[in-house]
Amino acid sequence: MNCDQIFTLGLGIKEPWIIKEVELKKVMANYELHIEIDFEKGTKFLDEVGELCQVHDTKQKVWRHLNFFQHECYLHCRVPRIKTKEGKVKLVEVPWARIGSGFTLLFESYVMMLIEAEMPVNNVGQLVGEYPHRIWTIFNYWINRAYIDDQPSTPKRLGFDETSQRKGHKYITCAVDIARSKVLHVTEGKDSSTIQSAKEHLKSKGINTEKVEHISIDMSKSFIAGINAYFPNAEIHFDRFHVVKLLNEAMDEVRRTERKEHNELKGHKYTFLKDKNNLSNKRKQELSELITLFPTLGDAYRLKELFQDLWEMETEEEATAFLVDWCKQVEQSGIEPFKKFTKTIKAHWTGIVNFCETEINNGILEGINSKIQLAKRRARGFRCVKNLINMIYLLCGKLKFNYPLIST
Repeated sequence: MNCDQIFTLGLGIKEPWIIKEVELKKVMANYELHIEIDFEKGTKFLDEVGELCQVHDTKQKVWRHLNFFQHECYLHCRVPRIKTKEGKVKLVEVPWARIGSGFTLLFESYVMMLIEAEMPVNNVGQLVGEYPHRIWTIFNYWINRAYIDDQPSTPKRLGFDETSQRKGHKYITCAVDIARSKVLHVTEGKDSSTIQSAKEHLKSKGINTEKVEHISIDMSKSFIAGINAYFPNAEIHFDRFHVVKLLNEAMDEVRRTERKEHNELKGHKYTFLKDKNNLSNKRKQELSELITLFPTLGDAYRLKELFQDLWEMETEEEATAFLVDWCKQVEQSGIEPFKKFTKTIKAHWTGIVNFCETEINNGILEGINSKIQLAKRRARGFRCVKNLINMIYLLCGKLKFNYPLIST
């Protein structure tokens, strides 16, 4: 078996394509393998409707291929252009690369394998010796293709949440199928139009959006308005995480006010914010002493801990009765940050009670958000929103890819 036969088998070259020449060239201090591919004389090629057409002319093309040992490898070919019966001149699609790419399918598959293994794109570029923006081009092509081909099931429970592109920069909103832990759609912004965009995407996939029964969100006014406008039949649920976050902010405001007059409270921010069961014995003792020494702080802490019983309520009636009583106790305490918190509770009453009854929340979405934050740290932020959105689809979209598989 000669050299040409080996490379014909290795590259999977089939008729009418043939290996014309193989050359190992010295470039600077390195060697590069250059393989020239040609087609047999007199070959006709199929057009879009399956008609055989004669070659009109050819166009020289070059593709980067997988390395040959440690040497970079390039494929060269004079790609034929055919003239259809309609008189159009069309470039023939070669089997080893997609049209418009400067890389072979196997090279692109290797790049995608590295990215799927959670290697940052910049590192992939360094490893294969290509500029990062060329790697992003490969990545975005395959993600877009898989996203277009994706056919999600009808979600009955949706979750919406936003995250930033980089710290202090543009925001994007993710729509998640909670039951399947799958990101369905990502769009720029964090206003009501993002909800509309998600609905339009679902409809484009043939999904009846009227069948969405429950939607979990934070207490964003824009999200609420968007859901009321575009998913009017769905119940809104405000998840536990965001409610507790606001409660903790009220607790910390009380602590900061007391701290201005009492040095004994220095260094005790998390003594009052952490779950009591997660405190050390020493911190528990200090907490007991502080809530006795400072009555206002003690009342606030009691109300904060009492509020946690809400999540144990199993019916709408129980949750409603509990919230009514708790809000009355806050009014009697006269603690301003907590009175402000009760106004938020009353403004979002139905969504909070809905959570207690069904326990639908954004826990899945928070887990997805953790993956996104990790990807942002690895990439040191995403300068291009499109790149971030497609990375989210890769990590959390459960997409299926049909690029060629390669052995590892």
